[in-house]
Amino acid sequence: MKLTPLLIAGSLFFHISTCAQANPATARQSEDQGKVVASGSVPDEASRAAILARLRELYGTQNVVDRLEVGGVVPPPNWSENMTKILTPNLKQVHKGQLQVSGTQVALKGNVANEALRQQVVSEIATSLNPTYSIDNGLIVAAGEAQGVLDKTLSNRVVEFESGAATLTPAGRAILDEMGGAIKQIGTPKIQLIGHTDSQGNRQANVALSLARANTVRNYLIDKGIPAETLSASGAGPDQPVASNDTVEGRAKNRRIEFRLAGR
Repeated sequence: MKLTPLLIAGSLFFHISTCAQANPATARQSEDQGKVVASGSVPDEASRAAILARLRELYGTQNVVDRLEVGGVVPPPNWSENMTKILTPNLKQVHKGQLQVSGTQVALKGNVANEALRQQVVSEIATSLNPTYSIDNGLIVAAGEAQGVLDKTLSNRVVEFESGAATLTPAGRAILDEMGGAIKQIGTPKIQLIGHTDSQGNRQANVALSLARANTVRNYLIDKGIPAETLSASGAGPDQPVASNDTVEGRAKNRRIEFRLAGR
């Protein structure tokens, strides 16, 4: 069973790219716009009826499109009952995502407003199912909230390096350990690691040093389990100060690594 709720009452709850990004001129795409679309194969008519009834209860009859097919699959024990259990009201808090179920494999993707809701949605599904089911949690915290988590974890601290080098100090590694945990909490989105320096010394050398430090941070986080493809590194050198370079304190603030969600 594959559930791909789309646009309901003006708010994006679930989204599937083949419906939202294709040419809207076709009749089917027009019909699906703003609807909850249930598609895929179910074992029998009773399962189909139970799933559709639950969706209509949650989203309203007029907002559910039935594209389910009956037959051709052999379900695990109590499959239909389990499917209706995982269709909870909290799913309406997931945006731009989809729920996919294949036998005892459950995959949930999409955006949620905060980390607490991310954990709650998946925990609710997990506790409603027996241990034979596995759940792939692909939920991520929405961009604004996710950036807030990163900023709060860094908490105006500076990732420290040895003077004039791209070698992390123990204090710098400790901060990155915390940042790695925060990145995993928000679903490992794509993040830009931007190195910055103060204005002392040669600008070209500072740009190179800032890039080397950003790459050191990237490699450290990859070693901590953050997927390499989600991290990019760049060096801004002294060009984007956040404080005056005329004081020791200001220069210290400018020598920093910035963690920015891609696209922001």
